Amino acid sequence: MKKHGIILFGHGARDPRWAEPFERLAGKLRASRGEPVSLAFLELMSPNLPSAVASQAAEGCEAITVVPVFFGQGGHVRKDLPEIVEQCRQAHPGVAISCATAVGEDDAVLDAVAEYCLRQVL
Repeated sequence: MKKHGIILFGHGARDPRWAEPFERLAGKLRASRGEPVSLAFLELMSPNLPSAVASQAAEGCEAITVVPVFFGQGGHVRKDLPEIVEQCRQAHPGVAISCATAVGEDDAVLDAVAEYCLRQVL
């Protein structure tokens, strides 16, 4: 069976506290699976996506799914991310790298956010 990693991909920020929810999400995923889960950022934080892919490839991952932890499919997800993923594929031809849609595009995520919003007015 192939070792399959997950990379949570976020924008990045100057304030390191911005990454705390991403770290908590990664921790939840690590607790529920025995395969690598790591973070990567577009800018201002490290590691970047090529570094995260290289690390997982070095750990023996034969497949990696990049999950953009963005609320929508804006320019970074539609333009920048596919270019970076393609660079990673070229750098690691033996690794199958796939990319999910932005988490905010998923109806289950929107349902969870809607439920959160409703809890705030109770």
